[in-house]
Amino acid sequence: MNEQKINVKYMATGVLAVVFTWVVHEFTHWLTSESFGYGTMMYLNKTSFVEGENPTGFHMSIISISAPLVTVLQAFVFFTLLKKKDWNKYFYPFLFTAFYMRVLAGFMNFINVNDEGRVSQYLEIGTFTLPIVVGVLLFFMVYRISKKHTLTWKFQVGTYLVVMVASSVLILLDQFFAFRLL
Repeated sequence: MNEQKINVKYMATGVLAVVFTWVVHEFTHWLTSESFGYGTMMYLNKTSFVEGENPTGFHMSIISISAPLVTVLQAFVFFTLLKKKDWNKYFYPFLFTAFYMRVLAGFMNFINVNDEGRVSQYLEIGTFTLPIVVGVLLFFMVYRISKKHTLTWKFQVGTYLVVMVASSVLILLDQFFAFRLL
């Protein structure tokens, strides 16, 4: 059976996966926005335009979808590694975090439209169309790897808890302290 013990090293990898995923995601928004010539500030859990910047609807859609595409690419890379290689539990949090992040963002569209929801609105296909498509795609990857490596429910719940706690701490830190990275 595949080694699935949740130890300190695995939890640290989960925290690293969360920080890596969030920072790369926000950096992609920032980089895309800056490449269009808009002054942008990057934080742990958001990017925002400097005062006076007003991107076009098309540019806003490209900026919005760029980071989820990179997050899906991250998931695909780790899905491929886990599919083609022997089991390495330390790769799994990078796949699971991408899934968790995009599903959480999809639900957040009920409160404040973001990323895939914003692009869905721009394309006039309903706010939740792209969030559902992305969530299902990422769920499929997690499900396939879970089946391939016969992951136990305890390992899945442990991974979920590590990712949920780490992402919650990251989000709360950003809300309370607004760490500006760029």
